[in-house]
Amino acid sequence: RIMNSDVPFARWDTDRLTAWMNDLGLNMYLVDCKRWLKNGEQLLKSTQHDLEKELGMKNVLHRKKLQLAMQAMASEGIDKLVELDHNFVARWLDDIGLPQYKDSFYDARVDGRMLNFLTVEDVFSLKVSNEVHHVSIKRGIQILRLNNFNPHCLRRRPVPDEARWQTQLKGIPGEVVLWTNHRVMEWLRTIDLSEYAPNLRGSGVHGALMVLEPRFNSELFAVLLSIPASKTLLRRHLSTHFISLIGPDMQTRKREHESQPSYIPLLPSNKVKKGKFALFGHKRTKSDTEAESFICPLELNGQYANGKHEKASTEIGVYSHEINTLTTMLSHERFLDTAKTS
Repeated sequence: RIMNSDVPFARWDTDRLTAWMNDLGLNMYLVDCKRWLKNGEQLLKSTQHDLEKELGMKNVLHRKKLQLAMQAMASEGIDKLVELDHNFVARWLDDIGLPQYKDSFYDARVDGRMLNFLTVEDVFSLKVSNEVHHVSIKRGIQILRLNNFNPHCLRRRPVPDEARWQTQLKGIPGEVVLWTNHRVMEWLRTIDLSEYAPNLRGSGVHGALMVLEPRFNSELFAVLLSIPASKTLLRRHLSTHFISLIGPDMQTRKREHESQPSYIPLLPSNKVKKGKFALFGHKRTKSDTEAESFICPLELNGQYANGKHEKASTEIGVYSHEINTLTTMLSHERFLDTAKTS
């Protein structure tokens, strides 16, 4: 790959920068890149306006992708997200049961690094408004963080030694939390619900949503599977097997969450609306606007940033502002001298 070099990013020439942009999947800007860019330092010092005017980069997510990539180049740590490109994200959308958004994610060239810092506003711009789908993406990102963004961590089909694939989380059924949408459908067939399994396609249901989301319960599961409310025995059958699957401890946690006065159920038809509430039923505050909120807050278990774990509760809502000043930071001489390739 073009990034395997000891030459500091600031001193990369036009050809190397162009090849790097192509490597990122931003090949639609190569002509303008060759015309405008002379070296890496120029790119590091460029502003949002420069990127839009000189490179024609009007897509805000393309600019975010470029700036995150530059930030990774300046990091001294090993960037474990470098291999998780936009093609990986397309496969990941299949895994979490949301293939209908592959085109919008692909057009935005969303990669693993962008997933880690995806905001609610970003998700809206990717044409996702259904609340279940928002939560599905949230839990899908969380399980990637819990597994340090291992691209092979999810389970697409049953394996003989499935029980040994355990995440180091107390009280969480480790093998189930890794299940993909397809794996969940296979499980449904083992409990004699083959007729309803195909209804999970495009639903956003996957193991991490089932286990880690406190508002996901057997009632929601039945609705997503389109099991008629009149078929009470069938719904009871699903509920029994669902509780057995996630375990009594997790079921108890879900029930405790449901008993809280502020509890708002998760409904398949709910749309996330801008401007009224923050995501997942919590009232917004002046310092917590949706445009500045990560779809999967960084303080959730397994938070990953620049290849290491760190406390990030104070960072929620800050990154969207920081991304706009990133090039200013990178243009500082200290960054220019140490901006080595990953």
